[in-house]
Amino acid sequence: MTVKIYIPQDAAALALGAERVATAMAEEIAARGLDVAIVRNGSRGMHWLEPLVEVETAEGRIAYGPVKASDVAPLLDAGLVSGGAHPLCLGKTEEIPFLKQQTRLTFARCGVTDPLSLDDYRAHGGLRGLEKAVAMQPAAIVAEVTESGLRGRGGAGFPTGIKWKTVLEAAGSRKYIVCNADEGDSGTFADRMIMEGDPFVLIEGMAIAGIATGATKGYVYTRSEYPHAIAAMEQAIEIARAAGVLGVSILGSAHAFDMEVRTGAGAYVCGEETSLLNSLEGKRGLVRAKPPLPAHKGLFDCPTVINNVISLASVPIILDKGAAFYRDFGMGRSRGTIPIQIAGNVKHSGLYEAAFGLTLGEIVDEIGGGTASGRPVKAVQVGGPLGAYFPRALFDTPFDYEAFAARDGLIGHAGIVVFDDTADMLKQARFAMEFCAVESCGKCTPCRIGSTRGVEVADKIAAGIEPEKNRELLADLCNTMKFGSLCALGGFTPYPVVSAMTHFPEDFSPAPAVEAAE
Repeated sequence: MTVKIYIPQDAAALALGAERVATAMAEEIAARGLDVAIVRNGSRGMHWLEPLVEVETAEGRIAYGPVKASDVAPLLDAGLVSGGAHPLCLGKTEEIPFLKQQTRLTFARCGVTDPLSLDDYRAHGGLRGLEKAVAMQPAAIVAEVTESGLRGRGGAGFPTGIKWKTVLEAAGSRKYIVCNADEGDSGTFADRMIMEGDPFVLIEGMAIAGIATGATKGYVYTRSEYPHAIAAMEQAIEIARAAGVLGVSILGSAHAFDMEVRTGAGAYVCGEETSLLNSLEGKRGLVRAKPPLPAHKGLFDCPTVINNVISLASVPIILDKGAAFYRDFGMGRSRGTIPIQIAGNVKHSGLYEAAFGLTLGEIVDEIGGGTASGRPVKAVQVGGPLGAYFPRALFDTPFDYEAFAARDGLIGHAGIVVFDDTADMLKQARFAMEFCAVESCGKCTPCRIGSTRGVEVADKIAAGIEPEKNRELLADLCNTMKFGSLCALGGFTPYPVVSAMTHFPEDFSPAPAVEAAE
């Protein structure tokens, strides 16, 4: 019987040498005449253990990691093919604490299946949601998604069902589903992991969205920096189309839906939905004024659903298991699960899917294992480069949209970046302003000019030039940007700046002058 050995083809694993491991494994298997098939899967999300090699045994999968190419021959000598003992052996993959303690709904198949095997996808529960959707009325699908409590996982947290209902009821000769896969936030990689590790779940979610709203065409808008995700999605779409999952008759039904991948040029502002639409139409990525909302006049002036990858990838399990099943996870108005991406100076970096409600301290200290440097945690930025910096005093904050908003923070795309006590928060505040200045589309004055002035003011504070006056000026600039910017880029840049000033005031005071030796 052919033994399956799994070696990730996920970009994070590749960056850590997975391709070299796969090549070495193939060569050793051939030289030894072993009956082994190598499956290139997605990542399980335990990045400190990548490349993670798994072997399928009668007792389940056994994991080894992190594996280097030079480890391959010794592993095979130790009986890797049968799950033999070796210093790199981690035991059963599903029993690794980081993985075992998760609630994997959206990422249930990621790292488990062959990403480009539709048969494998079906065998692990795939397409069951779509099979139910083709037999339902559009309004019933929208009601199910609404009842589930699913909110936009891209950052805004807007109820998905309300957006779909608006598009369903909007008049238009054609409607579109646009997947915002322009994952540009620092410390975020959930969208990429889904596209590379389980692309069919995104296809299924978009097809369900099409049936629910009357849309017949979908676009996945992603960034040029994601070549592996683009390749995986394009291949998966072709496979799905050939199998009748996409096309003029979805699964043999009267519903039609097709989709394609479009690649942006890498502008951060194109993660904003109206700027994204302009880019999709071949225009410069400038923010549009609202109203009209994209749900009424979006792509090519047609009613358009714009959802994040994780939002759409969460839909199939809602249709399969029911709204009540999904809604049962979470807290308050934050229902279901959230893929938390842990990055920065942290011991256990990776993706951790769990129901809303874990505290920030639990995520950083227990799940993340504290800092990789071993030094104390000073700050944690949640929500990408526009997210607030939280000090340890706020580590009791539960991971919940409203809880973070109540403390002047935001969950965003659920990326967490950890900093130890060597971080200079004035430099971090300056970086936020500089980032905004570089990435601004330039359409509105508060963002375009305010961010540039913000960099200058931060430099004056660092140089000890009228520090009190310039701290006041920086706060005033933030207030203007927050309430005067056209989109979230300028509107949210004040979050990291103000939080750094509020929680780490000592970093915004000039160092005392050293008296010259007599």
